Amino acid sequence: MAAIFAVGATPGTAYANIGNGDSEAEAPVGGESDNGKVAAHATGTRVVIKQSGGGSGGSSGSVTSVDPNWTPPPCWYEPALTPKQLQDAVEGMDRRSEVIPVTATLSWGHDLMKENYQDGKNFNIEKQGEGMWWRSVNNPNNNDPAAIFDCEETMFWVDAGDVPDVPHALTPEILAEYAYSSVKVPETTVEMNPDGDQTVNLPTWIWLDEAKFEPVTVRAELPGSGLWAETTAKPVGLHIDPGTKDAETFPASGDCPANGDGSIGAPYTRSKAEKNPPCGIRYLRSTAGSGSHALEATLTWEMSWEGSGGTGGDLPDGTFGTTIDVTVQEVQAINR
Repeated sequence: MAAIFAVGATPGTAYANIGNGDSEAEAPVGGESDNGKVAAHATGTRVVIKQSGGGSGGSSGSVTSVDPNWTPPPCWYEPALTPKQLQDAVEGMDRRSEVIPVTATLSWGHDLMKENYQDGKNFNIEKQGEGMWWRSVNNPNNNDPAAIFDCEETMFWVDAGDVPDVPHALTPEILAEYAYSSVKVPETTVEMNPDGDQTVNLPTWIWLDEAKFEPVTVRAELPGSGLWAETTAKPVGLHIDPGTKDAETFPASGDCPANGDGSIGAPYTRSKAEKNPPCGIRYLRSTAGSGSHALEATLTWEMSWEGSGGTGGDLPDGTFGTTIDVTVQEVQAINR
């Protein structure tokens, strides 16, 4: 569809309202509810997100892909309006002030909407129940404003059951990537012994309890379409950076893999006093007069997905970490 003249929405723009009382309409269009009507905001996706798992709760955050060249989709195309919804919206527009979004970044007034969707098309009213008008929407988790211009195809018609032949058309894989960007994992809180100030040449045991770091699953689903995907994040390893070269890590790489039960490392007990920890640090110099070291503990989450139609696969691993200020003291005799 050829774009004729662009009318961008600006702060304070009035949007035409679309009633959702049509008995043949699918799930309501994303937007602001107003007395049983739904404002036609193009930035609102109809995709529903639901998370389960994740452990014992508390603070959480988003994972960062280990692949710097991979990012979740900033936008995509999804079914937005039935023919009757579009007809009602255009015919009910205030010609002087209201607009309707036709992409995630572009809105048209009454005349352009009439020229593109009514004249010669009649909003496809004769196809009511046989398809929907599709439009681009923004990924609510997108942090790159320029990237949303990847989806600049103006609102177009798609027959029911068809997948439009355009980049970024909604698929299970795009839903999985959206779910990836919506995953919230627990804060990386590690257990340490000694807890608090560390001691020169004394091994510090570090571990994670499996009960606090269960797999996290996020389901992304487009209601009424049969399209869905579930992305699962599973903790698989902890990387330790002591924050100084005057230290050694256990193992030497600083990478502590998950145990068979999902835990990482092992708790310290007195019977292990003469052993090195499976996951830990030994500081070799005191911080006296130099402040503290920034110990970084970063948990790696393995990401995979499955979706409608038997689809599925792997996504780049994600990481989420924390920084702990560590003070190292010089002590001649230690009792643990």
